[in-house]
Amino acid sequence: MSDTVPDLRMTPIAQLMQGGRWRVESMRSYTRHQLLWFTRGQGRLTVAGITRGFGVHNAAFIPAGTMHAFEITAAVYGTALFFADDPALALPDAPHHLRIRESAAQVELTALLETLQRELDGDRPARARALRQYLGLLSVWLERQLLVNDDQLAPTDAARRLAAGYAALVERDFHTPLSVSDYAAALGVTPTHLTRVCHQTCGRTASELLAERKIGEARRLLADTKLPVKDIAVQLGYRSPAYFTRVFQARTGRAPLTFRKSG
Repeated sequence: MSDTVPDLRMTPIAQLMQGGRWRVESMRSYTRHQLLWFTRGQGRLTVAGITRGFGVHNAAFIPAGTMHAFEITAAVYGTALFFADDPALALPDAPHHLRIRESAAQVELTALLETLQRELDGDRPARARALRQYLGLLSVWLERQLLVNDDQLAPTDAARRLAAGYAALVERDFHTPLSVSDYAAALGVTPTHLTRVCHQTCGRTASELLAERKIGEARRLLADTKLPVKDIAVQLGYRSPAYFTRVFQARTGRAPLTFRKSG
């Protein structure tokens, strides 16, 4: 068996806001799967076009490449686990949000996460194998909880399925000049119907979801790279740097370069 340590990272949920609240509140996706375990506080999650409130002892699994954002306060505590895809773990393909009511299941997940953190922090013999085994137990825990807990993100009706389909297309193509009308045509619905459904499932219009995803990526590129503003505008499908600057300032209250300097 390989001695390579599994590719994973754990962090307190509050630390996800380092560098600005936009880090969690902007629509975004990660290249890694993530599991969020909330142990205190409450807020709202928007995942794949569906918004739901979360509270204490809620778990959210968000697959890599899934558009999402969440609203939290300083009173929210918990753990975020990011890990690479591993077929052996048999993780879900879709996002899930579970309210864990049984105390035994709450204790079990907390203990697994604490044990994973200890293994990550230490350098004990057979560390890589231990981490793989604990991740396997984590995937079993998630599979069992999906059988007994209500899933707040499951696309159980036509509206949710349409919103999830739109969110997936936006995540795939937000860097292009495609408009809401283009996405609606690809989904076989009218722009008006798509907007109505998005507002129903997440409280945002279709155009707002698209704009939030573009601006979220713009913020990331401005904060984390040295790409010129004109290149960011082109990369995100805006028709000109001037138009990008106007849109960015209208949505954030700051010009792109001002935002970059403030970070």
